[in-house]
Amino acid sequence: MPHARVMTVVQWVQGADWRATLQHSCPHHALVWITRGQGIAVVEGVRRGVGVHNALAIPAGTMFSLDLGKSGFGLVCEVPSGGTTPMPDIPQHLRIRDVASQNELTAIFEAMQREQSNTRTYMDEALNAEANLVSVWLRRAMIDHPETARPTAGERLVRAYAALIERDFQSGRSMAVYARALGVTPTHLTRVCKQLSGLTAADMLTERSLHAARDLLEANEIPVGQIAASLGFGSAAYFSRFILHHTGQSPSSLRGKATARPPIARAV
Repeated sequence: MPHARVMTVVQWVQGADWRATLQHSCPHHALVWITRGQGIAVVEGVRRGVGVHNALAIPAGTMFSLDLGKSGFGLVCEVPSGGTTPMPDIPQHLRIRDVASQNELTAIFEAMQREQSNTRTYMDEALNAEANLVSVWLRRAMIDHPETARPTAGERLVRAYAALIERDFQSGRSMAVYARALGVTPTHLTRVCKQLSGLTAADMLTERSLHAARDLLEANEIPVGQIAASLGFGSAAYFSRFILHHTGQSPSSLRGKATARPPIARAV
């Protein structure tokens, strides 16, 4: 059974910026605690600025991207989905101004880091106990910082589109097919996505497929043709052109460079 863990954002993305900046999802719940710098998060297709002492709770399976730039720094607590630690089922963006609350969360994260570095007996139980404290902190913060604004019609549309992409991006369906499923024209969907996320509707879909493709290419030795088929591409040749167009490198080149790259130590 996986246990909770804490790591830096750099460790979380394994030292590869694209793992954060392209649209994707995580299999576990994540609480991102930003302690330096500022950046942009796009969560469920809605763009928002994030900065120091912002907490971003991202439920498992939620499509998002995060760009903290070169000077940004943050910590991430991953909590296994399906476990006993209660986490929000909708994303949360909290700006924590109370110093005591800031220090409280930082202290919990630091206790988790110490536990991981010592790797003592019952470490997994201790980390899960600390994750429960993170959950309590988060739920209290949600009470203290309630969401007051109702989502607009545009936000509801973009969030529905993001959920469909996350569910079906491996099907190879075009953006126009998603628009029809949502009962809107591709032009309208593109306009609303651009307004709320800074990305066109097609770009959101492309980024999600590109992230999955790069992850499969760089994380294992699955044949390129098999990866192409699993992501809904009509042929390995079309897949290779897609990768070359969006990265400037061939699939084999990406895989080779990933293999040669020194590994980034991740949390236990």
